[in-house]
Amino acid sequence: MSAMATTATATAKPPAAGAGAGGEVSEVELSEAGSPDVGSQSSGSGSGRSAAGSSGWVYHLGVNSIGHEYHHLRFLVISGKTVAMYKRDPSKHPGIQPIRKGIVSHTLMVEELGRRITSHGDLYVLRLYNRLDQTKKGEIACGDPGEARKWIEAFEQAKQQADHDLMTRGNRSQNENELNLDGHRPRVRRYAQGLGKLVRIGKGPEKLLRQSSDLQSHEIINTHFGGDSGDAFEAHEWRCVRTFNGVRIFEDIANPKGGKGLLLKSVGVVGANPDTVFEVVLSFDKHKRYEWDMLTADLELVETIDGYYDVVYGTYEPRYLNWWKTKKDFVFSRQWFRGQDGAYIILQTPASHKKKPPRHGYERTKVNSSTLELRRLNTPGSSTPKCLVTHMLEMTPSFWDRWKRKHNVNFDRSIAFALLSQVAGLREYFAANPALTSDLPSIVVKPKASDSLIIQSELEDCELNDEFYDALARGESFEDEDSDDDDDDDMIPKVGKVKFKNVSWAIAGLAMKPTKASVEKSELVTNSTPITIDPNHFHGTLQRAKREGDPNSWSEPGGEKFMIRGKTYLTDYTKVVGGDPLLKLIAVDWFKADERFDSVALHPKSLVQSEAAKKIPFLLVINLQVPAKPSYNLVMYYAAQRPVNKDSLLGRFIDGTDAFRDARFKLIPSIVDGYWMVKRAVGTKACLLGKAVTCNYLRQDNFLEIDVDIGSSSVARSIIGLVLKYVTGLIVDLAILIEAKEERELPEYILGTVRLNHPNPDSAVPI
Repeated sequence: MSAMATTATATAKPPAAGAGAGGEVSEVELSEAGSPDVGSQSSGSGSGRSAAGSSGWVYHLGVNSIGHEYHHLRFLVISGKTVAMYKRDPSKHPGIQPIRKGIVSHTLMVEELGRRITSHGDLYVLRLYNRLDQTKKGEIACGDPGEARKWIEAFEQAKQQADHDLMTRGNRSQNENELNLDGHRPRVRRYAQGLGKLVRIGKGPEKLLRQSSDLQSHEIINTHFGGDSGDAFEAHEWRCVRTFNGVRIFEDIANPKGGKGLLLKSVGVVGANPDTVFEVVLSFDKHKRYEWDMLTADLELVETIDGYYDVVYGTYEPRYLNWWKTKKDFVFSRQWFRGQDGAYIILQTPASHKKKPPRHGYERTKVNSSTLELRRLNTPGSSTPKCLVTHMLEMTPSFWDRWKRKHNVNFDRSIAFALLSQVAGLREYFAANPALTSDLPSIVVKPKASDSLIIQSELEDCELNDEFYDALARGESFEDEDSDDDDDDDMIPKVGKVKFKNVSWAIAGLAMKPTKASVEKSELVTNSTPITIDPNHFHGTLQRAKREGDPNSWSEPGGEKFMIRGKTYLTDYTKVVGGDPLLKLIAVDWFKADERFDSVALHPKSLVQSEAAKKIPFLLVINLQVPAKPSYNLVMYYAAQRPVNKDSLLGRFIDGTDAFRDARFKLIPSIVDGYWMVKRAVGTKACLLGKAVTCNYLRQDNFLEIDVDIGSSSVARSIIGLVLKYVTGLIVDLAILIEAKEERELPEYILGTVRLNHPNPDSAVPI
């Protein structure tokens, strides 16, 4: 299997170039600057824009015909929906031949596989596959998670272009073959006279795996960070109890239930982007860790569970915390995730491992359970990268209370204090090493106007309709594909970077929440007579809560605990409190099956097939497919009392393309009650589900079913695996909405909500 990386979750290293191993190449001309493309705000509108592509170095990972793994450095070019791969930078070498070329399909999915330790160092891997045929798959990788993120965005733009072409031109012409990075490469003759207008990603091959680079795209991405803010309200009440070396230490005086101890956190601003800080935190380089980490500097890897989860072992000398009489050692696990907003969360919990039994001369101790959160800060008028680092941990209330009363307890020499001090250590480490914080922005290459990219190919044994992930998946390599003798080492010049506005959480916006009446007026046919929905006619396998807190039940909370985009969001990024949901939750099913179960609405015993349901103007069925053994299906049924306005945002979503739905279907999670580490892992940030996991859509009769395959993402699988360990002790709120990206679609509104009260997996009904 081969691999290209473009959006990962890890530390900040420069990118690598992705190239393929043999495959077919067809006569497809790369679209030039000025050709129609689909923007992120117009995926459903059909409006076009200039297709400024992306280019840069990535690694192509794979296995050749004799079973040897390879990591080839290649130069990747994406222009419009066309992808071409080279062994050198074609803007520097006009006569260079592309190794492969083809188009991006609208069914492309890009999954982050996280960090992979290789002979080239730490790589961040992406899996590319066809969501309609997952046998078509492959992988790419690069050395930096930030660059990986930019590659994912580039592929998303190409996917939107493919969807736009599908809507406006119908099926593609026969000469548009999908790029194959995994098969025999035919002999081809090509020449590249220029590359139009491209956004350069990364620093180039000679900088790979040496120092970080922050990638900017050719347009301002709608991701803004406001410190520790989320899209749902949390129950914590933090009080600053101490300032140490400029870092604030807080105590959660609300002390919500769900944890065994008291929550403390330290908060500080570090002068680096989150990708760079993340990589430093996960690093095993003890010489670098000695500069900022007084407790866990001597670490070694015990086991890698997957790309987002490992187990580490460390030792500590007692002379720094001088009441210790013997040397200490410890084992703990690290789990990490990156949100769609680019923020990271790292969970650290005490662990045991058979490879690391108690060691002679050392006393085994436990490191406090803790979380590290890294969020970008965007300071108006400043191009210096900044990151808000929050380290949160749990400790026994008795120890903390004794320290506050000064009863012979020296908190300054505790493990908890050493962990909280890591924030100050990181801040000073980056301040003393400014080279680590330099952000290299995107480069826009503008050749002469006459230099259009022309790729001419004469194919032998051409196979039509090969997609580029096919080429990634096959293992054969041909001609000079396995040779890296002529790797390009051209340097990329520096230019200015794009500046981002900060989030504005305007208090005035709290009074501007959309009313249900105004939403119904725009989204539903208000001149029709509403039907009466009797809850007694609809019964799911999960019971409705009769009173607050009933175990293994559901209820329907209001939208006032969620923050959504306000009327002026496109200009000032103001979010407002959500109003009442547009759709009514009428039932919830909790199923289990031996394998993933799709199209629940078509099942003969489904609620949708009942006579009462057929009288409802519109039903939205959300089928959350939970990967486990057995597989679970949480199915929610939302009903509209009036027909949907076909020209409304909801109407365009219901009857739109899958690409439009993927770009708009959004969910906001919030754990109201439960173990604090699960709360931090899940977070409260809105998530575009269609971009995070595979969503399949079924539109028939009076309903739309959305099957959300949580198991299609390794990140989502890791998070849901953690949630399932504590699920019976959780109260979870979910809000479902369609993301507004145009002024006429604002303010946003909440489609539906659900509250799950201490769900019990054992109560799931077989189907």
